[in-house]
Amino acid sequence: QLQLVESGGGLVQPGGSLRLSCAASGFTVDFLGIGWFRQAPGKEREGVSCISSGGGATHYVDSVKGRFTISRDNAKNTVYLQMSNLEPEDTGVYYCAVLRSRVVGLCVLARNEYYVWGQGTQVTVSS
Repeated sequence: QLQLVESGGGLVQPGGSLRLSCAASGFTVDFLGIGWFRQAPGKEREGVSCISSGGGATHYVDSVKGRFTISRDNAKNTVYLQMSNLEPEDTGVYYCAVLRSRVVGLCVLARNEYYVWGQGTQVTVSS
C-alpha cells in the first residue's frame, strides 16, 4: 500500500526557512514522480513543486522559484521541500502526492495527475 507522511511544518517569521519532509512507504520514491501542493484557507489546492522519477526533472510554480528547492534522498525514501525566504503568502497546509504517470522524467503540477496524498503539514508564516 502506497503511503506518504509529511512533516516539518510550523510557525516561522517572514524571511525564515523550513524544510518539509515527505516519507514514503509501499514504494520507492526514485521510481515515481512526487509533487508538493499547498492549500491556503479559502483557496484551491495549488501545485508548488514536483520531482520526476529517475532523478531528472523538477518544476516550480513561479511564486516560489528561487526560494524553494525540491530534492529526494533515495536511501531514506523521502522527498524534501526546502523553503527559504518565506512570505506570509506561503502560509497553508502542504501536501505531498504521487504522480499517476510512470513516464520517466515527467513532472507536472496538475492536481488531477496525482492519486496518493499525505495528510498534510501546516506552514504558517507570520510575525
